[in-house]
Amino acid sequence: MHDAPADHRRLGRELDLFDTDPLMGAGLPYWLPDGAAVRHALEEYIRDAERRAGYRHVYSPALGKRELYEISGHWDHYRDDMYPPMKLGPDQSEEMVLRPSLCPHHALVYRSRSHSYRDLPLRIAELGSMYRAELSGVLGGLTRVRAIQLNDAHIFCTLEQAVDEARGALELIARAYADLGIEAVRHRLSLPGEGGKYVADPQLWRRATALLKEVLAEAGVDHEEAEGEAAFYGPKIDVQIADPAGRESTLSTVQIDFHQPARFDLHYIGADGARHRPVMVHRSIIGSVERAVAHLIETHRGAFPAWLAPVQLAVLPVGEEQLEQAAALVREAVALGLRAELAGPEQGTLGARIRAARLVPYQAVIGAREARAGRADVRLRGGLRPGELPVPELLRRIADRVAARGTALWE
Repeated sequence: MHDAPADHRRLGRELDLFDTDPLMGAGLPYWLPDGAAVRHALEEYIRDAERRAGYRHVYSPALGKRELYEISGHWDHYRDDMYPPMKLGPDQSEEMVLRPSLCPHHALVYRSRSHSYRDLPLRIAELGSMYRAELSGVLGGLTRVRAIQLNDAHIFCTLEQAVDEARGALELIARAYADLGIEAVRHRLSLPGEGGKYVADPQLWRRATALLKEVLAEAGVDHEEAEGEAAFYGPKIDVQIADPAGRESTLSTVQIDFHQPARFDLHYIGADGARHRPVMVHRSIIGSVERAVAHLIETHRGAFPAWLAPVQLAVLPVGEEQLEQAAALVREAVALGLRAELAGPEQGTLGARIRAARLVPYQAVIGAREARAGRADVRLRGGLRPGELPVPELLRRIADRVAARGTALWE
């Protein structure tokens, strides 16, 4: 399997991570238990990284009135990628839309409370669902889907804080890539192109572009400029990745937005007691969870780092006589928060079970001698065998490595 080209669609089905069903519809994959475990671990990593960086998490609904997206500009500039409105009520006068973005909702969250300059920067984050009306011909696996779980955040700040906040977002992205084993191909400054797709405000574009160039210069990040790749409301920094075939895609973004704060009439009270307009910094560490997991599947070919692995510890009793001790080890591991499973003799010979668990980071084999001594024979993915360890020490070591979220399996 490792000699074949890494295609997350094939690997996802072979490893029982995700699948699709025509009754659900194209571009709407569902997650199987092992895939859901990977996704959950990734989402918890992101939430933890954001908490440590000073973000506050919110939830907002996946629906909004059409009027909301008219105010934000999505209805005028992004309608072709949105699902048509759902008409509600006896007279069908209320129109609701599946959201194509989280930023209008976060603008309303900000607007719902008064703010002073002392509150800023205010960092709001959400792992939220959004929907894009992608054409069926471009859909595939997890990389192009119609229902997206987006790792999104918006920072409301003063103009003087915007460059530092955007640079901090780039640093957060770089740390996440290092932890996840993702390599950025390049950074792209995405600028507007020709046509009516973009907000017609030259001053807005000049101010935002100048600030993003300052961010890139202060961060010491080389970049290329690309016309026609901007968001409709402003320029953005795109962090580009590549799949095994060399096809590029955008995983993470940082944007500076003057447009939506004005459209939603956002303000804060400054030190002078007057109303001032905040700047809105959009940033996404891993973009869509679906695309991030697709890339991780192809990068690691199913051999995920221990903290991401669907099953972190496989416990293999040699015979029926060791089942009780093996089951007790699994229960202790689960109580510590580890994802552990029992692979008993009913699943085949010991050799067959070891091969079946080849992608599991840790294997604990328990024979008669180990059972009597309260120990386990430890095997690591890749063939390394540290030897026998007392069960408490084994679990402590595994828990420490998982908590460290590193790539090394042993220390």
